[in-house]
Amino acid sequence: MATTAQEPTLNPDAQVDTAGATIDQLANDQDQNAEDTAAEPIEAEPTSEPDPLAKAQAELVEWKDKYLRLYSEYDNFRRRTQREKADLILNAGENVILKLIPTLDDFERAQKAMATATDLEALRDGMSLVHNKLRVTLEQMGLKPMNAGGTAFNPDLHEAITQIQSPTPEQKGTVLDEVEKGYLLNDKTIRFAKVVIGS
Repeated sequence: MATTAQEPTLNPDAQVDTAGATIDQLANDQDQNAEDTAAEPIEAEPTSEPDPLAKAQAELVEWKDKYLRLYSEYDNFRRRTQREKADLILNAGENVILKLIPTLDDFERAQKAMATATDLEALRDGMSLVHNKLRVTLEQMGLKPMNAGGTAFNPDLHEAITQIQSPTPEQKGTVLDEVEKGYLLNDKTIRFAKVVIGS
């Protein structure tokens, strides 16, 4: 007698319950995962290059700062230069005046001496000394007198105030007389010599 294996009997209701429980469990797991995902903030993946707009704005701020600093430095330099120039103009003659004051003192002493002087020769010598002192002081500062007499007329050095008939043909166009002496300061003409020329 042959034994037949007993086939398991399947309960359709049990299988449905098991499948329903599995589906419910999967749905619950998905809901839980969705809640966990919603609770965590989404982090953006870091990009390898910075934002070009932010970079351009940073450069703009840096260039504006550099421009303002440079402008301020230039403005300060300009004001300082103007102030130094004004001071130089106001005080340019200070050294010259300081060197001329002793000569002025000599002239004042000479005037006091003239009031009571009886010796004309001594007075003449005193005035000659003061004149000589003034001339030497001015020469030390670079002043040179022009010697225009007998030289050819030069419009860069001379100012012709009149023309007269020259005594000889060789003197035509030359300086016959010097009415007012001309001066050079460091080889630059600061006063033209006023002369009479032959024609």
